[in-house]
Amino acid sequence: FWGILIGGFYGSFTYNNIVLPYIVMVNDNQAPVVNPINLLLVCLMASVAVHLLLRRDRVRKGSSQPTSGWALGLAMGGMMSLVFILSILQTEFSISLVVTIVCLALFGPRCEALISSFQGHLMLQGKRWSSVLRGTFWRCAYVVMFSFALVNVSAWLFIIPATLLFNRTSEAWIWESIPKEGKKRLRKIWARNARDQNSEENNPLPGISPS
Repeated sequence: FWGILIGGFYGSFTYNNIVLPYIVMVNDNQAPVVNPINLLLVCLMASVAVHLLLRRDRVRKGSSQPTSGWALGLAMGGMMSLVFILSILQTEFSISLVVTIVCLALFGPRCEALISSFQGHLMLQGKRWSSVLRGTFWRCAYVVMFSFALVNVSAWLFIIPATLLFNRTSEAWIWESIPKEGKKRLRKIWARNARDQNSEENNPLPGISPS
């Protein structure tokens, strides 16, 4: 709920104050340059909102800042992508339009989820203000690159590899957020499942070949 609510405002403010002026500037050389203060303020407010939601007691008790940040970021990024997609649907149909819509739907939510999960990972390590500042920095880069992607489809050649690279790193953030007892239980479950699978492979049912 909070991700959808914050993401709606986040996407609307971002589009109206950053993306739309940027598109106008690209199409009209006489248009004023986009004010970087707007970019910084919008991303800072989003990072502070994520920080406050991940500071709640039920989140901190379970050390679930990275996982809660992931879910929160997916909702925020989904709303951001929805706003961007609705805006470009007004343009003429083309192959680049289809590519942009597909990439926004797939990587928009995931990029914001990675940022929010990373912010929760830093909070779990006690780096509270550092998490806000780093989250703001990465959100600024996220907004700039996605704004550029709406104008030039080649921007996805940079966005997609970076997203896939950090997506692998996020697995370590999730694992570190699991308490020691939970890790021990998971390892026991995985070991038991591996033994059961090996026993089924070595002792197939009568009349059925192992293949």
